[in-house]
Amino acid sequence: MNLEKSQVTWQSPSNIALIKYWGKKENQIPLNPSISFTLNKCNTVTTIEFEDSVKFDYDFYFHNKKKPEFIPKLDTFFSRIIEFLPSLNKLSLKIKSKNSFPHSSGIASSASAFSSLALCLTEIESFYSNLINDENFSKKASFISRLGSGSASRSIFGELSCWGKTKLYEKSSDFHAMAIQNSNSSFPKFCDTVLIVDSGTKKISSSLGHKLMDNHIFKNERIVQSNLNFSKLKESIETNNLDLFIDVVENEAMTLHALMMTSNPRFILFKPNTIRIIECIVDYRKKTGNKVCFTLDAGANVHLLYPKNSFTEVQTFIKKSLVNYCHNGMYINDEVGLGPQNLN
Repeated sequence: MNLEKSQVTWQSPSNIALIKYWGKKENQIPLNPSISFTLNKCNTVTTIEFEDSVKFDYDFYFHNKKKPEFIPKLDTFFSRIIEFLPSLNKLSLKIKSKNSFPHSSGIASSASAFSSLALCLTEIESFYSNLINDENFSKKASFISRLGSGSASRSIFGELSCWGKTKLYEKSSDFHAMAIQNSNSSFPKFCDTVLIVDSGTKKISSSLGHKLMDNHIFKNERIVQSNLNFSKLKESIETNNLDLFIDVVENEAMTLHALMMTSNPRFILFKPNTIRIIECIVDYRKKTGNKVCFTLDAGANVHLLYPKNSFTEVQTFIKKSLVNYCHNGMYINDEVGLGPQNLN
């Protein structure tokens, strides 16, 4: 099929894991199932211009500049996916990507980047193959996303997304994520304010961190704990038990960093202001009763989660008590969103 020169564009959000994915088997298979909130404003827009070619090749631009440091990871990604997207073998791609948020800002840029890239590639494949249709498009894109970044598989779906096989969701899978349909309409919509403690690059990559779980002294215990927390989180959402929700989310955040600090070699991504912010959040919750909580990715920055109906008072708390602990006073306000958008 000759489409001559054409292009596709997708916008896809980042996400913040509530039940953390940490540690994986071969081929990007998770050690445990995870659940995340899909974000809204923090996203990546990827455009791919494609044309017929005698062989596969690509150029990559990030904010209109070539970024050779991204190429090794992209090469690995394409080597993993090309058997599942055979149209690529005869295409030349020009990939242009841009984020709505600063790189290395504590937001999972690999999740939004690889999910938006995978959505573009899956749409291109659909032009050449009748095996991709409206019913399986998102599942295919999530599968492709996973081969670039495990957490990217969850960004394909909003508002809540699960990745990893669990008995609690019949259609769950290690190979792609799924949307969680929450039947409890009283469970609040959440905001996520990302408090930027450190805007620098992490001293250890997430890929290496995952690898250190292979022989971790607490590997088996973590698998048991994560599945128990998964069950508790599901219960908290379905019963609108925000106290249980907070307990589980904060326990998962602290466990993630405890696993890093007890790996071999060990590493610490907390900064002094990370701890100060956490202490302020807990103290504020105790004093006011507001259902705020913290979580963290594999970095120093803190995600402050809170019901949308308390936005005004929580913003006052941020400006009064937390902003001084942020790097150059930086923080990013976001909220739970509905998932990717086709911008063609």
